[in-house]
Amino acid sequence: MKLPMKPDFTDKVAVVTGGAGVLCSAFCKALAACGAKVAVLDLTLERAEALAEEIRQEGGTAKGFAANVLDEESLKKTHDEIAGLFGPCDILINGAGGNNPAATSDDEFFSLDTMNDPEKTSFFDLTRAGFDKVFSLNIMGTLLPTQTFAKDMVEKEQGCIINISSMNAFTPLTKIPAYSAAKSGVSNFTQWLAVHFAKTGIRVNAIAPGFFSTAQNKALLWNEDGSPTARTGKILNATPMGRFGEPEELIGSLLFLCDDACSGFITGVILPVDGGFNAYSGV
Repeated sequence: MKLPMKPDFTDKVAVVTGGAGVLCSAFCKALAACGAKVAVLDLTLERAEALAEEIRQEGGTAKGFAANVLDEESLKKTHDEIAGLFGPCDILINGAGGNNPAATSDDEFFSLDTMNDPEKTSFFDLTRAGFDKVFSLNIMGTLLPTQTFAKDMVEKEQGCIINISSMNAFTPLTKIPAYSAAKSGVSNFTQWLAVHFAKTGIRVNAIAPGFFSTAQNKALLWNEDGSPTARTGKILNATPMGRFGEPEELIGSLLFLCDDACSGFITGVILPVDGGFNAYSGV
């Protein structure tokens, strides 16, 4: 794989949650290409091991693990397996996250017509269960893996944690209130962790991707016939570079933040990778 930079992560152990997803699979490949031993964590073992096998075919070192980021016992079991196979964790990428349809409204602006239509979801139809799922996956799904794997870093007095936030954390997007609020929480928690661990040798930062077309947001961005939705048009009009990002365009930021030689004095940063979206006022 072609890398924008190639730090030496030889003998480093990298743990990636949500590792078989569109964005995190690119992270796994990049870390392995830099010499890291990569533990690919995913809810589905087959998906995790398929990616690990692809990495091994390319000459890297990787192993897939089935793990639930909301289950402490699952994480502890996976931690012990990784430690026995690769050694203690040096780099943790908290990539597991996502939205839920039960926490998504149909309208950008409140409409009485939508509220009175049983086939549509208004603000008043959003469910506590939907919000709970989104907050648990994004917030608890960052907390619990960090509690599990950062213990290795504390003992070594060195380590790097990268959380995955979102542009939603800077300005909430319409239709997805739970996801926007949860990612804002991830950014805030990243800064809290950075301060909390500052004297232990652990650095904690986050990457905030702009708009990337993934399986999770496919229904919001593309019609069934493959044509762009009206929301896609609005997104691209508000992105000065006028396009969606590609997963590979996050790799430079990831490797930079993971490399002590490049970013050894950087912690508590939320780095936007957004084609200018956050800088554009719309005028």
